[in-house]
Amino acid sequence: MPKTVAILLAAGLSSRMGALNKLLLPVHGRPMIRHMVDTYHAATGQDVCVITGHEADEVAHALKDAPATLHFNSDYAQGQPTSVACGLRSAPTCDRLLIGLGDQPLLTGSNLSSLLDAHDEGDASKISIPLHCDQRGNPIVVPASLRARLVEDPRSPGCKKFTRAFPEHVQFHTLSQHGFYADIDTPDAYASFSFEAIQ
Repeated sequence: MPKTVAILLAAGLSSRMGALNKLLLPVHGRPMIRHMVDTYHAATGQDVCVITGHEADEVAHALKDAPATLHFNSDYAQGQPTSVACGLRSAPTCDRLLIGLGDQPLLTGSNLSSLLDAHDEGDASKISIPLHCDQRGNPIVVPASLRARLVEDPRSPGCKKFTRAFPEHVQFHTLSQHGFYADIDTPDAYASFSFEAIQ
């Protein structure tokens, strides 16, 4: 079975949440980031590589004793691509990387397994992206063979530009589960989430 390591992005400024850090908000009695780490760990069986930045100490406290290794992105204020690059450079050797967001609490371990299965059933040498009604989702699966290429351009590291510039290295998988396409950016979005849907 291929070794899968998850990179979970938890460095953002959370600016649209006002004074709140969304990653520390409770989901079933746990900080959201702890819930996400547990979900990814259950799907991969490996410690999760968490990229911190904004309020790194608070995030680290929320992940005390969690199955995770934390890596601080000193350039986190420059945007998400720098955190993706930090994760790609920091994660241990593996066959494939599952790069996800820290604010998608409706994702389940079953959802992640479905994405990994779809990746294996397709072309495992390509980046796999969930797709539903023309909407791209997260996380994505990156094969080890493409890892170095995603950090080649220091001006625009990460996945977003690469997957659009080199579509021949990308495959989309039709996955309709809501968790792939729902994240929390505002207090209203958090208030409206139905966490009872989480398995």
